[in-house]
Amino acid sequence: MSEMSRRSFLIAGSAAAGTLLAPSAQAKCTDPMPAKWDETVDVIVVGSGFAGLACAIEARKAGASVLILEKMPTHGGNSIINGGILAVPGNAAQKKLGIKDSPELLAEDIIREGLGYSYPEKVRTMTQEAYPTWEWTVKELGVEWIKDRVGAEGGHSVPRHLFTINGSGSEIVNKELALAKKLGAELRLRCYVDEIIRDGDGRVKGLKVREGYRFPKAGSGKEKFICARKGVALCYGGFGADVAYRMKHDPKLTAKFDTTNQPGATSEMWREASRIGCNIIQADWIQCGPWNSPEEKGMGIALYFANGAAGSQGIWVDCTTGKRFVNELANRKVRADAVITNNNKGHMCIALSDQQAVDNTIVKSRPGILQKMLDRGCVHKFDTLEAMAKQYKIPLDGLKKSIDDYNAALKKGSGDEMGRYFAPGAKPIGKGPWYCSILSPKVHHCMGGLETNNLAQVVDVKTDKPIPGLYAAGEATGGVHGAVRLGSCATLDCLVNGRIAGRNIAKEKSWI
Repeated sequence: MSEMSRRSFLIAGSAAAGTLLAPSAQAKCTDPMPAKWDETVDVIVVGSGFAGLACAIEARKAGASVLILEKMPTHGGNSIINGGILAVPGNAAQKKLGIKDSPELLAEDIIREGLGYSYPEKVRTMTQEAYPTWEWTVKELGVEWIKDRVGAEGGHSVPRHLFTINGSGSEIVNKELALAKKLGAELRLRCYVDEIIRDGDGRVKGLKVREGYRFPKAGSGKEKFICARKGVALCYGGFGADVAYRMKHDPKLTAKFDTTNQPGATSEMWREASRIGCNIIQADWIQCGPWNSPEEKGMGIALYFANGAAGSQGIWVDCTTGKRFVNELANRKVRADAVITNNNKGHMCIALSDQQAVDNTIVKSRPGILQKMLDRGCVHKFDTLEAMAKQYKIPLDGLKKSIDDYNAALKKGSGDEMGRYFAPGAKPIGKGPWYCSILSPKVHHCMGGLETNNLAQVVDVKTDKPIPGLYAAGEATGGVHGAVRLGSCATLDCLVNGRIAGRNIAKEKSWI
């Protein structure tokens, strides 16, 4: 057996356990220490998204010197193209609308929708820190949020997420980066991690990197060894853009599925973490976004219509029948699976709403985006319902009945046939013009990842104990979301656990 085979061994077909397993020798991985370190800092953070920058800020505030490494030519990863929403139970907008919420209710929602795969203690830690973390974004980062507006996401029992002022995660990421730099942390772009150096005593002591790396050219850049006196924090995100690796965990997710992720969401660090003995859990739970459109690449912008207007105050229908086929506010897995099932039968699915719903949702929360959707051709406008039905070959009688049934349930205030609750301010559907987008799920988020404890320390696959000098946060980790990540909770996960990782890694004693 080759050295690579001895060090890293993936047992395919472990879908039931959802875990990468490895022989016991993996946990005793010993890397050759460099004869000389080229550079030394206290803390190295791998990744420059929500989690990595939150980690860097807290570690720097605690007095540690910090180097942030990003393999891509720009910072932010998936976080900078995130939709800019954050779950905040007990926020002022909820209270104004009379919505009762709490960290405990959010935790219940996450564990229920995650099918019991979530680690309860990790979930409770995250939800208890939700409101204080939002306050941190305002008071320390200077993030601006839309006032007096709260959004509804699938799987949540009540509307609870807040919107950044620009409708993007860039509002958070760029202000995180500004503070990190102000505090003295350094960001180094185009810096690829070749190896995590774990010494014979079990401690992680630094990284072998390639500076000047040109994605995706393997072997590009100049080799360099960087020592981490206190530790390394892995905040490298998911692998949604890596077709070969994601198919190891979920063979259904072939190249026919586009991804919402940026191109750098690949598997190299997942493989490297496995090689040195990190326990990787639940990696076969890979989320597809149910609200994406095939008429644009990547994440796109149609989801703001499909989820925001049609999802909360419109309907989703099967074009073959004109009938609704899913609770538009179910969790993402339920909705994505329903769309995929219909698509596999040759049935197109669309999200639709009227002008009133569009005005009441996306026009208020994301000014200017409706026209961008129409210009891009991912959302379509029709003067009449008849014109929409003709375009998509929808039985008009079936479509009208679906709308009438929805309106009747709304009037009663209960009894929606699909089990959907009604968003605050929802009105009967029927005032044209009409809008719609085609639904086509795309690979979106990895729920599994590195097992960490409540201090954000990475757990060894053999000993179940923390690996000295190794921390992690964000999408690189598992145990929080279980089978389904609820919308607006990725940002929360990254910020809360990134901060926890930063505070604790700074407390580590220097190994030199």
